[in-house]
Amino acid sequence: MIQLQHLCKTFRTADGTVDALQDIDLTIEDGDIFGIIGMSGAGKSTLVRCINMLERPTSGTVIVGGDDMTALSPAALRQKRRSITMIFQQFNLLMQRSCLKNVCFPMELEGMGKKQAKKKAKELLELVGLPDKALAYPAQLSGGQQQRVAIARALATNPQVLLCDEATSALDPNTTHAILELIRDINQKLGITVVVITHQMSVVEEICNRVAILDNGRVVEQGDVAAVFSNPQSDAAKKLVFPNGEETVLPPQQNEARMRILFNGSQTADQPLIATMAAQHGILATILGASTHAFHQQAFGEMLIGVPMQQKQQALDFLRSVEGITVEEVPQDA
Repeated sequence: MIQLQHLCKTFRTADGTVDALQDIDLTIEDGDIFGIIGMSGAGKSTLVRCINMLERPTSGTVIVGGDDMTALSPAALRQKRRSITMIFQQFNLLMQRSCLKNVCFPMELEGMGKKQAKKKAKELLELVGLPDKALAYPAQLSGGQQQRVAIARALATNPQVLLCDEATSALDPNTTHAILELIRDINQKLGITVVVITHQMSVVEEICNRVAILDNGRVVEQGDVAAVFSNPQSDAAKKLVFPNGEETVLPPQQNEARMRILFNGSQTADQPLIATMAAQHGILATILGASTHAFHQQAFGEMLIGVPMQQKQQALDFLRSVEGITVEEVPQDA
């Protein structure tokens, strides 16, 4: 378990002080894939670097696996860091070393024998799907392959925690998907707790089970991914979930009734709600605006529609009979 308690980090600059993190409280359970998301400058990278003490907090407590990281001696901290490994956006491989030797490197630092380290490195390259690249050099690999080698190297010390700092930001969508699948597979096979730092909603949606929204150094919202994404409460979460914001629509037309449909995740994303209303009940609705998205094949968000005034009650009755959505009338002056 990772516990961050009243965590603060202040940087001193020529222009004064910058509060990068302010009173952060988070609990990440063992085996979680926990997402920390926010816009640039929100404090995400500072937060993840405080977990392994690459940045020492100004105040507050970081507890990993029952150990207070802020209270460990330098020697004990070095030992603890072996159980908390990290992968980065730019891979950080040693270009003069082969893939096999890159994976061997942390084991060599621990004093493991070369034969044993080589054997384990080959097993890890097999795990990440690159058994045939042991003798290749990083420059000969694609970005996705380099990140796989970086993941294998991160696993070399048998970590309990894997920190991913924008680990897929430099990759194309297909490669990103493959790397996220690999991280999920490792989480399930090895039981490693994964902390994902990202500014990409798609990454959180695809891999994480819990999420915290960071804004200006504060956690403004946290919880299960489905719960946060279905009904974001903070302004920062709303901007991330619905980046286009509220739709600007024309004033109501004469003899038009308007209603707002709220999707809470029970409605399947592939169910043609408006088409069904038209086909089965002859209600021709106009979609005036929508901020919806699919998550795990379920629909979240809201939609604004207009229907003929004489069909208002019929439309309300139909929509309210559909499980998983909430419908509200929109006043004429809204």
